[in-house]
Amino acid sequence: MLVTVFSSGCSLPGLGSAQGGADSVRIASLNTTESQVLANIISELIKHETNYQTEIVDNLGSAPLMHQALVRNDADIQAASYTGTELTTNLNLPPTKNAKKASQTVRREVKQRYDQTDFPSYGYENLFAFMVTQKDAKKYKLETVSDLSKVADKFKFGVDSNWINRKGDGYQAFQQYYHMSFAQAYPMQIGLVYSALASGKMNVVLGYSTDGRVDSYHLKQLKDNRHFFPPYEASMIVNNSLLRKHPELKPLLHRLDGKIDVHTMRSLNYQVDDQLLEPKVVAQKFLKKNNYFRGDK
Repeated sequence: MLVTVFSSGCSLPGLGSAQGGADSVRIASLNTTESQVLANIISELIKHETNYQTEIVDNLGSAPLMHQALVRNDADIQAASYTGTELTTNLNLPPTKNAKKASQTVRREVKQRYDQTDFPSYGYENLFAFMVTQKDAKKYKLETVSDLSKVADKFKFGVDSNWINRKGDGYQAFQQYYHMSFAQAYPMQIGLVYSALASGKMNVVLGYSTDGRVDSYHLKQLKDNRHFFPPYEASMIVNNSLLRKHPELKPLLHRLDGKIDVHTMRSLNYQVDDQLLEPKVVAQKFLKKNNYFRGDK
């Protein structure tokens, strides 16, 4: 079931005048902080710079659900797309370590298969990252993922339930690639892994490099020294039907190309997760601070 949060706005000629109208720009978001922040940045940018209405199709539980929302025309824009996820999950293609090749493949395939445009990266990657506490990192001299082999047979591993059975770059592939297995793996919601690690319930977790809780819990991020994970450059995907209908949106959305680096994204996530601001408020502050990226392409 899609849970929709409406954002009001005046309409231009040809656009629906009621909230939720068929001509509203609909933005699909996962149930993650990052996806919700990005969805609100897109929504607030469109509302501020045009008279278009927007809707956020919110709290979708997985990347395939968000993908299907666009394919079924239940949404127009996918706020958060990650190259590795698109390749292995939505396009069912093998992962690649080459970031340029991954981006080119996703861009080509979504255009050919689904008549969609994969926009250039926002400017950051949201990498899977193995994390430990600073105390354990110092105690066991943990700097890289390979270093975990010294303690893996004693460590409890907390991981996003969507990743543990994932093909291509999931737990089974990881065990074969790094030649290690943890004492026990505990599938859980991604939002719980950080507190589980900080409280000592887990010894190591797999989180996201841009999550604000990495800083709020002062966690140690280990380097993927053997480059197991494919690139996860973040971008938006847009149905071309929207761009054909409203071509003026294309240059507006391109204003976000390369404008969000990893430190900025982590800060935006931190404001929601740690400072408890609403994603919409964080998005508005970010856009105001950057003058809505006027003057860019």
